[in-house]
Amino acid sequence: MKTDLPQRTRRFALDVIRYCAGLPREQAFQVIGRQLVRSATSVGANYRAACRARSRADFVNKLGIVEEEADETSYWLELLAELQPGRSKELGRLCDEAGQLTAIVVASRKTARKRK
Repeated sequence: MKTDLPQRTRRFALDVIRYCAGLPREQAFQVIGRQLVRSATSVGANYRAACRARSRADFVNKLGIVEEEADETSYWLELLAELQPGRSKELGRLCDEAGQLTAIVVASRKTARKRK
């Protein structure tokens, strides 16, 4: 089933928000959770902004921001995975989705740069 990217990034953000709501109340987890929610929600927000770019250069630049946020999201998820080994299948799924979103954006950015 093909899902369009705005819907996919919104669903990803919501899934991350729900996952973080269940994190332990220890300070380290809460700090990582806040950072994770910020970066995961930024992926979709910045993708929407990219879709409204005023030029190809603006589109490529905004996709670069999406790529950075998706990669940052992967970082926070990886930290949680190391802090809680084997804790959750959902965490593994979120890590996989962050990686896929990053790969899609990287490929889209390369394609957009090549087009004249």
